[in-house]
Amino acid sequence: MALDADQIWLRVRARLRVAVGEDVFTSWFARLELEEVVGDLAHLSVPTRFLCSWIQSNYVEKILEAFRTEDETIGRLHLTVRINGQARPRLVSSNDTSGELEAPAAPLEPRPMPALVSSQGQSAPATPIDALSGSSLDRKLTFDTFVVGGANEMALGVAKQVASAAANNVVTFNPVYIHSSVGLGKTHLLNAIAWAAGASDTSRNIVYLTADHFMYHFITAVKHQSALAFKEWLRRVDLLLIDDMQFLQGKSATEFGHTLSTLISGTKQVVVAGDAPPRDLEMLDDRVRSRLSGGLVIPIAPFDPELRRAIVQKRADQATSRFTGMNFPPAVIDYVARSIVSHGRDLDGAVNRLVAANQLTGEPITVPLAEKTLQDLMRNRDTPRVRIEDILKIVARHYKVPRNEILSSRRSRDVVRPRQIAMYLAKALTSRSLPEIGRKFGGRDHTTVLHSVRKVEQLMSQDGDLTQEIELLRRMLEE
Repeated sequence: MALDADQIWLRVRARLRVAVGEDVFTSWFARLELEEVVGDLAHLSVPTRFLCSWIQSNYVEKILEAFRTEDETIGRLHLTVRINGQARPRLVSSNDTSGELEAPAAPLEPRPMPALVSSQGQSAPATPIDALSGSSLDRKLTFDTFVVGGANEMALGVAKQVASAAANNVVTFNPVYIHSSVGLGKTHLLNAIAWAAGASDTSRNIVYLTADHFMYHFITAVKHQSALAFKEWLRRVDLLLIDDMQFLQGKSATEFGHTLSTLISGTKQVVVAGDAPPRDLEMLDDRVRSRLSGGLVIPIAPFDPELRRAIVQKRADQATSRFTGMNFPPAVIDYVARSIVSHGRDLDGAVNRLVAANQLTGEPITVPLAEKTLQDLMRNRDTPRVRIEDILKIVARHYKVPRNEILSSRRSRDVVRPRQIAMYLAKALTSRSLPEIGRKFGGRDHTTVLHSVRKVEQLMSQDGDLTQEIELLRRMLEE
C-alpha cells in the first residue's frame, strides 16, 4: 500500500533524527514542516529566514537522501519561510505534471512582512519598512493548546489578562517578564498572547520577536544606515513581545532598553520572556534591569508529576486524533510522565518518537516500546539540569572573580582561566551548542568556546590537581 505524504514525512523525520543525532535534529529540523508534495518536488517550510538559509547551505542533500529512500520519485526540494504560520508561495501541478513552481521561490533576504496576525491567520495592513518583520508565530501555540497546572497557572492567568487588555487597548501590568528554565512554556505563552490579542482587532500592531531576530534587525539596520527606521518601526507597536531575552547582547541590548522605556512611557504593552530573572541579565544595564524588575515578574516552576501527565495525555490525544487506530494506553502515559522529568519539550518529543516508531514499524505503543525508544531521554532523569547561570555563579564564587569579569573582554590570567573552565563545564554539563555557550559568555564566537574546551582538556591531562578541582566543581553543580 502506497504511503501518503504525511506518512512519508514521518519516516523522513525519523531517518533524519537517526542520521544527525538528537541535538542536531532538535536545533535544525524540529520546526521543519512538510507543506505538500507535487510531482517529484517536496515543499518544506521553516519559521525563520536564518533557519531556511542554514538548512539550504548544510542539509539539503541529507534531507533529499532521506526522501529518496522512502519515495524514489521525489527528486527535488523547495524550502520556504512560513509567514504568519503559512508557507508562500505554494506549489501547483502543471499540465505536464512536472511540479514546477507557480511563483519564484521565496527570497532568503529580509523583506517587508505584516507584524500582526489574526486568529484566522489573516494579515493586517502594515507600512512597508525594508528589512523589517516580526518573527513567525506558531499557529499551534495558543491558549487552547496550553496545558495548565500548579507550576504555570499564574503565568497563564497573567498572559490571558494581558491579551484581553491589549485587545481592548488597555495596559494592565507593564512590563510583564516571564522566566523559567528551558522548555516550560514561555514561548507558548508569548505566541498565545499574540494570537489572542490580534483575534478581535486586526488593525492593532502586534510584534513578536526572538532576541536573535531583534539583534539581526538592529545590526542590519545599522549596516544599511536605516537604524532610525528600525527604531520608529518598533516604537509604533501596540504590543511588543520579546522572547529568549538571555540571548540579547551588545548594542542590541542597549537599543532594547531605549525601546522599552519609550513604549512604557507611551503606555504600550511589553511582554518579555527569558531563562533567568531580570536581576541576572548581566548584558542589560542596571536601569533596564530595574525597569523589568519593576513590572510584573512571573516565574514558571518545574513541572510536577500531575502536570507532566496532563501534558503527555494532551499530546497523545492530539496524535490519536490524527492517526487512525493509534492508541496510547494509560500505562504508557504514566510511564512517560514518571520517567521524563526534564521539561515540556522532552515530553512532546517523547510522544512524537512513539508516534514515529508506531508508524514506521507498526508495533503497538506499549511500555516496552517506550523503554526502548526513549532511553536517551531518560538516562539523566535523576540528575538535576545544570544551567549556564549556575556554572557562572559557582565558578565566580570558587575563583573569587566577579561574574561580570568572566563575561567581560579582560584577558588577564586570573580571569581567563576561570572563564575557560566555566566554558568547559558548560559544554560538559549542558545541552547547549557552542554558539549558544558563546552568546551566554558575553557574545563570544563558537571558536573561542571550542578553544577554551580544548585548552582545559589539555591542562587536565597534565595537571592532576586541576582535574580534581574541576571534578569538585562538577559535583557541586550536579548536587
